[in-house]
Amino acid sequence: MDLIAQLEAEQIASLGKTIPDFKAGDTIRVGYKVTEGTRTRVQMYEGVCISRKNGSGIAGSFTVRKISFGEGVERVFPLFSTNIESIEVVRRGRVRRAKLYYLRSRRGKSARIAEVSNYKPKSGAEA
Repeated sequence: MDLIAQLEAEQIASLGKTIPDFKAGDTIRVGYKVTEGTRTRVQMYEGVCISRKNGSGIAGSFTVRKISFGEGVERVFPLFSTNIESIEVVRRGRVRRAKLYYLRSRRGKSARIAEVSNYKPKSGAEA
């Protein structure tokens, strides 16, 4: 293991977060801390993960797309952000590519993703 990977692993261990195993196509629910004035609350953001960047490293991020009041809304979350309280996988999607940017131009039934019924978690590492 090279020095950079070792430092990155130490950083991730010090954060103490458990990131569930998810990929593009999965519907996920992200609990994001929102600060309004002096109060902080957790707002749930549920949508389809359309991409993951930089793997599961410290610089990793993922994009979640949802339809809000008939308008498509995308949000990019850093994987190990201190503002993310929880990440929960709602359903697993069966897709054949890593980036689902084509969903941006689709509406309704053509934007659906089939659900995986025989999902097996990765053995060993979580993330």
